[in-house]
Amino acid sequence: MNDLFEDFDEISELAEGLNDAAPGGRIMAVIELADSADPAAIPYLAKAIVDADAGVRKQAAIAFTDFDGPETSAALVGALSDTDPSVIEAATVSLTELKDPAAGDSILPHLESEDPVKLAACFLGIKELRRSEALGPAIKALHHQAYEVRIQAVGVIGWLQDETALPALREATKDAEPKVRRTALSALGFSKSDHAEVTLITGLDDPEWIVREAAAETLAKSGGTACLAPLRAALKDDFWQVRLKAVRSLGKLNAIEAAMEIGPMMEIPVPNLRKECAAVLGELAVPETVQFLEKFADDTDPDVRKNVRWALGKLAA
Repeated sequence: MNDLFEDFDEISELAEGLNDAAPGGRIMAVIELADSADPAAIPYLAKAIVDADAGVRKQAAIAFTDFDGPETSAALVGALSDTDPSVIEAATVSLTELKDPAAGDSILPHLESEDPVKLAACFLGIKELRRSEALGPAIKALHHQAYEVRIQAVGVIGWLQDETALPALREATKDAEPKVRRTALSALGFSKSDHAEVTLITGLDDPEWIVREAAAETLAKSGGTACLAPLRAALKDDFWQVRLKAVRSLGKLNAIEAAMEIGPMMEIPVPNLRKECAAVLGELAVPETVQFLEKFADDTDPDVRKNVRWALGKLAA
């Protein structure tokens, strides 16, 4: 008997455990089928994911994390209608592991679902598959009542990186929910257009710090010279997280003129911020900033010390 049939017989034997009267026995069968990593196990796992016991169904949803393709996505999408929240959660996580674009075939028909949990999970699952057919439903979903759906829809649009969707993303940066605005600003990172830069600069004035943080970070990807002054102003933001992203972006944009403003920030008692400032000062390599770095060569935080000494080495060179 050749290897193909030997493998098939082995999977069939493992699958016999799915007929065990005890849920624990069926769970063990699911685990063994998953451990086989054999695509021949997929039909058996699809059977387990509709088992009478929620524990078996959850384990099957988890097991699908190790598989891919249309059959896998079809089984997981079906599990999104389960009556047990833990099964839905496990299926949602497994959907994010899909990598085969063909797996999107089973998800696309559900991008008009009236169930917000299912709809959000489907957008989440198809995002990294980059199926262009998802763009229309995603733009439509930006007006969905549930903000969780709007967040995932923005994610799909961002991954597709289609310039025609830029107006929709810019509109999403005005959403009532801060998490949607934050995601939309991050998604604008693919565009180098002036409109995207203007929108990101506006985001630096958002009332929520998590939104300003996203704007400050994303400007390093899509910003031009017009964003340098707003980013330097963000160095004085009330939240150190925003200041950190502004420092990082100014470094990536090689904003040498900001070095003497970043230097004094080494005094701020936040190790993560000092570490970032030291790294950027090393990258900008402005001689006058040595005075700020030398004071922290023996910082109490090992990561800060490492970056400071690296930066001093760069300046010395």
